[in-house]
Amino acid sequence: MGFEKVKKNFGFGCMRLPMKGLNVDHEQFCQMADAFLAAGFNYFDTAHGYLGGKSETAIRECVVKRHPRESFTLTNKLTENFFFREADIRPFFEKQLAWCGVDYFDFYLMHAQNKRNFKKYKRCRAYETAFALKAEGKIKHVGLSFHDKASVLDEILTEYPDVEVVQIQFNYADYDNPAVESRKCYEVCRKHNKPVIVMEPVKGGNLVNLPAEAAEILQGLHGGSNASYAIRYAASFEGIFMVLSGMSTLAQMEDNLSYMSDFRPLTEEEHAAVLRVRAEISKKPFIPCTACRYCTDGCPKKIAIPDLFSCMNQKRIYKDWNSDVYYANYTQEGRGKASECISCGQCERACPQHLEIRKLLKEVAKQFE
Repeated sequence: MGFEKVKKNFGFGCMRLPMKGLNVDHEQFCQMADAFLAAGFNYFDTAHGYLGGKSETAIRECVVKRHPRESFTLTNKLTENFFFREADIRPFFEKQLAWCGVDYFDFYLMHAQNKRNFKKYKRCRAYETAFALKAEGKIKHVGLSFHDKASVLDEILTEYPDVEVVQIQFNYADYDNPAVESRKCYEVCRKHNKPVIVMEPVKGGNLVNLPAEAAEILQGLHGGSNASYAIRYAASFEGIFMVLSGMSTLAQMEDNLSYMSDFRPLTEEEHAAVLRVRAEISKKPFIPCTACRYCTDGCPKKIAIPDLFSCMNQKRIYKDWNSDVYYANYTQEGRGKASECISCGQCERACPQHLEIRKLLKEVAKQFE
C-alpha cells in the first residue's frame, strides 16, 4: 500500500491534548511528542474541529517546527462543517496545510462518514477532489473515517474503491454493539482489503475508568494498566494498520509506550479476561459517550453534554456524591443546564455513537436538578 513511512502500529490521536485553560499546553505536548518519536513511533492524527482548530496549530508549533518533515507522518481530515460546495474544499485544504505548517499530508480522510453526510461529499465531489490533490502530491494517501452501519461502509467502499485506508471505532466494548457495529465494519474493511485505523480503542476513557467489578478482573492478570488491555485488544486483530490513542498527559504517553514499543497480541488468558470485563460492563446502566464533543459545536444553549453525561455515569456506577458538585461546575458561566435543552436535535445528528441525547438530557436533569 506504500505506507512504508509509518513506523509501528501505534498513533498519537490529537483530539485530547493536554490543556492549560482553553489553550493547548505546548510545553507538555512537546514532551509527549518527543517521547513518542524517540520511542520509534511517528503517526500523528488531527482534524480542524479538534480543540476548535488548536490541535492543528499545536502540531505546527510542537511537532512540525521542531522535527524534520520526513521524521513524522501526519493525518488530517475534511470535516463536513467546513465546506458547503465543491469550490470550498481546496481553499479549506490549503488553510489546513498552513495551520499545520506543512506542504503535504501523508493521509487525508473524509471525516466521520455516515449515510447522511456521504450524500453531501458525493454532491460536492469531495472524494474526487482528494484524489486530484493526491495526484498533485499534496496528499500521499486518501482514506475515510467512519461512524455508521457496516452496510453504509460497504456502499462507500464499493463506490470509491480507490480509498486506501479506513478509520473505524473499534474496541472490545463495541465489538458487537448494534449502534456502532465495530465487528461488522471491520469485516467490511477486510472484505475490501482496506487497512484499518482504530479510533476510540479505550472508548473515550470508559475502558480505563472501569467499574470496580470489571477492574478487578484485569487486576488479576499480569499487572498491565486497563488501557493496555484495551489497546492491545484492538491491535491484535489481523489487518489493523494503526491504533490511535488520544493521550492528554505525559503519564498516559509513557504508559502506552511501555507496552506498544514491543507490542504483543493478547494471550488467550488475557482475551478471556477482556470478554469477562465486557460482560460486566454490559450490566451497568452507563451512557456510552466517548466525549468526542462533536455534539457541543452549534448547541444553541452551550450545554456541555459530554461532561454532564460523565457526571451521570459517575453517579450511576460509582454512587459518587461529587458528581453533583461537578454538575454545578459544568452548568455555570453561560453553559446551559440539561433542562435547558430545546430539543433542536443538532447534537443527535452529530453524535457518532447515535445516542438519544435529548432523551438522556431529560434523565440527567431529573437526576441533578
